[in-house]
Amino acid sequence: MVCDLCGSPVTNEKVTYSLELPERWILVEKVPARVCAQCGERLFDIDTVEKLQSIAWGQQEPDRVQETAVFDFSKVP
Repeated sequence: MVCDLCGSPVTNEKVTYSLELPERWILVEKVPARVCAQCGERLFDIDTVEKLQSIAWGQQEPDRVQETAVFDFSKVP
């Protein structure tokens, strides 16, 4: 299989998917994806997308909660 964007080969990998929602960020680990070796594009099959949507909009409890630092790039000298 090749990348839809650049035509380079893709490999099956497990990735971390991040999503910014109105009042929070979520991270989903170990998501199956086809990743382009050249441009890094990540391709997800329809079943994976449906599960990601279920996680994002559902009421499922996360496996863990992690604190993270947030920086405003415009304030960095």
